[in-house]
Amino acid sequence: MQKLLEARKLSCIFQVPISSSPADACKLLDQMIHAARASHMDELELYFAGDDDYGPFSARNELESLNLLLKTINTLLVAANDGAKGVLQLLVDEILVRLTSVGLTDKHQMALQTENHETEDSLLKWGEQHGVKSKLQIAFFEGAGRGMLASEDIGVGDIALEIPESLIISEELLCQSDMFIALKDVNSITTETMLLLWSMRERHNPSSKFKMFFETLLSNFNTGLSFGIDALAALEGTLLFDELMQARQHLRQQYDELFPMLSTKFPEIFKQDIFSWDNFLWACELWYSNSMMVVLSSGKLTTCLIPVAGLMNHSVTPHILNYGRVDQATKSLKFPLSRPCEAGAQCFLSYGKHPGSHLITFYGFLPREDNPYDVIPLDLDTSVHEEDETAQSVSTSVTTHMVRGTWLCRSQGPPTYGLPPPLLSHLRAALNCEHSESMPEADIKENDRMVLETLVSIFTPMLEGLGEPDDYNRESASWDIMLALDYKDLQRRIITSIVTSCGSGLAMLDP
Repeated sequence: MQKLLEARKLSCIFQVPISSSPADACKLLDQMIHAARASHMDELELYFAGDDDYGPFSARNELESLNLLLKTINTLLVAANDGAKGVLQLLVDEILVRLTSVGLTDKHQMALQTENHETEDSLLKWGEQHGVKSKLQIAFFEGAGRGMLASEDIGVGDIALEIPESLIISEELLCQSDMFIALKDVNSITTETMLLLWSMRERHNPSSKFKMFFETLLSNFNTGLSFGIDALAALEGTLLFDELMQARQHLRQQYDELFPMLSTKFPEIFKQDIFSWDNFLWACELWYSNSMMVVLSSGKLTTCLIPVAGLMNHSVTPHILNYGRVDQATKSLKFPLSRPCEAGAQCFLSYGKHPGSHLITFYGFLPREDNPYDVIPLDLDTSVHEEDETAQSVSTSVTTHMVRGTWLCRSQGPPTYGLPPPLLSHLRAALNCEHSESMPEADIKENDRMVLETLVSIFTPMLEGLGEPDDYNRESASWDIMLALDYKDLQRRIITSIVTSCGSGLAMLDP
């Protein structure tokens, strides 16, 4: 991180003059934010950002950066003398303003639907009877189904939802069951698989403590794992098609390894009518789409189901970003807000830094907002032929790079033309047309032309392979075909942006 800060001429140490004017304090805050953004950059953000790019890089990065500064300055404010409190409070107020602005540019708000959610309300009531504390209520949203909205104004740092550890479904609960005793000595069955099997049986257990939770779960999760033949056919030629086929094949193989073997060996525990393939797939989709990684009070990190919390929808600009550790004092899992949520607004959770293909496969949706993690990986073959030494400066014969929609890049002109700097550097090395300080401008332009033309030659066939937009009547199409077509449209949009940016760059290079 230190090298990254030095490359951008940033520092993590700041002096805040007590006599700072509001304007000077805001300028200093900008410098703090630049440093915080750099310190929170992940690998993908590092890949796409130029050395002179100070952000913002993503909603996640912005929220983490601003919350770090808010926490730091609030700590200083507690012990500050009267002279310092004024400027520190000014900084806190400005950070809160900026946190409020994150997500305001999202034009894809989900419309609230009027539906009977008596069953879901019963789940909340059941949760409250078992110690759940909530400032959220369940609602239905167009295109997303169930979600949760704020029942009151919730500020940064406030706890929107608190779940007692006793309501968390984890391997600690599994270990108390007869199923665990039966399976613990069976080779190759992981704890995750045991939990999946446990949930299949518990779903049909009328005396289960979690009866209300299982009754309110969807009968069909509609993830990519349940895509029909027509939806898969619509995806042919995309990476998602391959991912779905491999995932489905893996799950079917896993099921066939378990059954009927377990039903034969433990007939009282694994009844055939409950442990069918359809129920197994349902349980897989349940755990993929609803589970969370949580550090329990024991200190163990494990995959869990969290009743009530699983109803929150994902967003690229979430309100709740950092969660996943049971509070040792209260023995509860808390969901604090990283940005404010007004009463009546949907409260979003972050499911993680996932591309659309992952979200479709395991959750069954595609974000409506621009997702910075929607990338297309490239395996570039730069092997050198005997008579051709143009790739001699490239260290490997196959190197993985990636692209994403160029609309996410702030700079569309030279030297990057809206394209990722590492990819351009790699191609310049492979084509033996790297820039040097003493190189004439005409040669630099010619080298850039070679790189951009190479990219056009790579992406034009990819775009043609996706074909023209399908003329399906989407209003009458099934959910899986709709999702498949939306994904293909996204891939087409990303690749089109690359070809367009290359074309614009080539036009800039024309004399």
